[in-house]
Amino acid sequence: MSSDGAFSGDPWHWFRESFARAQRSETFDPSRAALATVDAEGRPSVRFVLVKYADEHGFQFYTNLDSSKARHLAGRPFAALAFHWSTTDEQIRAEGRVERVSEAEADAYFRSRPRGSQLSAWTSEQSRPIDNREALEARRREVEGRWAGVESLPRPPFWGGYRLIPARIEFWRNRPDRLHDRWSFSRSDDGWTCQRLQP
Repeated sequence: MSSDGAFSGDPWHWFRESFARAQRSETFDPSRAALATVDAEGRPSVRFVLVKYADEHGFQFYTNLDSSKARHLAGRPFAALAFHWSTTDEQIRAEGRVERVSEAEADAYFRSRPRGSQLSAWTSEQSRPIDNREALEARRREVEGRWAGVESLPRPPFWGGYRLIPARIEFWRNRPDRLHDRWSFSRSDDGWTCQRLQP
């Protein structure tokens, strides 16, 4: 990003630079992003997810495949996400269609997770009601017993990942007096085009 706010090249270069700055300064996980989906009636829902990979193919996140977000995406495979990093005064938004990642990609990521997170994936019927905390902890103990002695847990069949393939990426940078800098990248068959937006 030049001093006059011009962009050149593709937006992933700028995403990587912004994310690297956030990694150096954020006290919370900088991969945390708000993800918005809509249900069959078009009612929006938003929650935070961890974006585990972000590259020229899109933004990847993982979840229980029967969660609310997964059910939304099954019916309407489009979403928007937003990163905000207060320590760098930057925000990045992306919008586009969503697809499931491959089984191999989901397996590879699941193997990389800490064992406790793997056990939790097997334990939780995400977004479903449960009577109380004790019932959840009892289910966790049952899962721990079932997988006792197994070094590497297999990925649950009801757990996987999604890739948001952006058609648009917007970069926002805080400036004094609310005269912020904004740039919007839009994807076409010929690549990316960029426009500066008014704050």
